[in-house]
Amino acid sequence: MFDPNSDITLHVHYRLKETIVTIGADSEDIIEIARASIRYQRSLLEDFIRSDPFFQITFEPYEVLSSAPEIIRRMAHAGQVAGIGPMSAVAGTIAVLAVEAMIDAGAVYAFVDNGGDIALVTDRPVIVGVYTACSSIQDLALDVAPCQDIIGICTSSGTVGPSISLGNADAAVVVSGDVPLADAMGTALGNEVNDVDGIESCFDMIRGIKGIDGALIVKKDRFAVWGDLPKIVRSRMKTDIITKA
Repeated sequence: MFDPNSDITLHVHYRLKETIVTIGADSEDIIEIARASIRYQRSLLEDFIRSDPFFQITFEPYEVLSSAPEIIRRMAHAGQVAGIGPMSAVAGTIAVLAVEAMIDAGAVYAFVDNGGDIALVTDRPVIVGVYTACSSIQDLALDVAPCQDIIGICTSSGTVGPSISLGNADAAVVVSGDVPLADAMGTALGNEVNDVDGIESCFDMIRGIKGIDGALIVKKDRFAVWGDLPKIVRSRMKTDIITKA
């Protein structure tokens, strides 16, 4: 959830089949580039799944050929590092490929929020809210400083949304410059969360993984952080701009 503190930015909701995103930029032309990227990347993904249906359903790391489309290779690599299936990285991979296309077109402020899996580049401070559903901990947010490189902020939940989670975190957030990895590791981290008394130990599975900057877990009335996150602040959640169906 975004509050970019700027009147010049555009926020557009876009849906293509199961992909439901919010796109942000300073012009409609840049937003249309993101839409076109999403359409193209989804077509590549769908074609690949038709030729290899197991790619879509496996919960295990899956190896693909170097000749596979880039979206497939990025998803597979992220799943391998996280130790789970490649579809765990689908939302973040679609998001970052769209933001890369926006940057190629000259954008210095651009984001794609794909159901809580966010790819972002920004020339201004941005507040990213963390939706925690029924948790008593509400209105948590990350204050993201201007960054020339893409940052990924990806969230998994066992209590919010349709995505599969083997745990029951209200929010498991991973931050990384590698957005597909942040997405896959967010899923893997969320899978570990069951007992509210042991949430700090869940970070053990991401310690030492290269490229992970930091993580945050919220469960019921507790939250825990690990690593180097953007500053955690309070920001009233604007539920009307949450990316959802």
